[in-house]
Amino acid sequence: MLYYLLIVIIIFVLSGLKVVNQYERGVVLTLGRFTGMRQPGLQIIVPIFQRMIRVDIRTNTIDIPKQEVITKDNVTVNVDAVVYFKVKDAEKAVFEVSNYIYASSQFAQAALRDVTGNVELDSLLGKREEVSAQIKAIVDIQTEKWGIDVETVKIQNIELPQDMKRAMAKQAEAERERRAVIITAEGEKAAATAVAAAAGILSKAVGGISIRTLQTLEKIAVEPSQKTLFVLPAELTETVSKMLNK
Repeated sequence: MLYYLLIVIIIFVLSGLKVVNQYERGVVLTLGRFTGMRQPGLQIIVPIFQRMIRVDIRTNTIDIPKQEVITKDNVTVNVDAVVYFKVKDAEKAVFEVSNYIYASSQFAQAALRDVTGNVELDSLLGKREEVSAQIKAIVDIQTEKWGIDVETVKIQNIELPQDMKRAMAKQAEAERERRAVIITAEGEKAAATAVAAAAGILSKAVGGISIRTLQTLEKIAVEPSQKTLFVLPAELTETVSKMLNK
């Protein structure tokens, strides 16, 4: 009998030994009332009368599922995000909310819909960081009451309707064509400026333009059998005559 009693006592004592990991904090309840916190290491609680709830204080993530949102300029988009958070007050995380992960997830979803619904599509696409910061600020205010610290919120994907994608593709193509036309025009302008400058220099030299004309004709007539008909300008005839008379 004494042997069985000893076994029961040993089991009772061992059941009161709890190990709290380095990344955890233990919330102890005695007869249903909060009586203290337990730090990492080997901890002893009184079985039956006491209970310890472990709370993970590492950074955790919440995936916000895809949400259908109508932006401020009436464009329907699907947006999803991820929330990075950690427990900074284990006592509040246990007593202020029944499930802090689920509650934080639901509140983050609502904040995502509210914020993205109040911005235009261009702002949503081009200013993700600012939109994410607004969502974080809203979620942080609420989750602070639950002992949760929201570290960051990241908008991951923004899915546009097919007709909007086609419209944006056409707009991008039109923009590329516009830039190509501008570049071509600038090139032609630069070439015209260079030609005008060269013509000015040649016109100042006696027979300069005429000699340039002859060089051009030489380049055109690359084949011996090729015949090229052209009309010599008067100044070229005079220049050739003067050169022959000399």
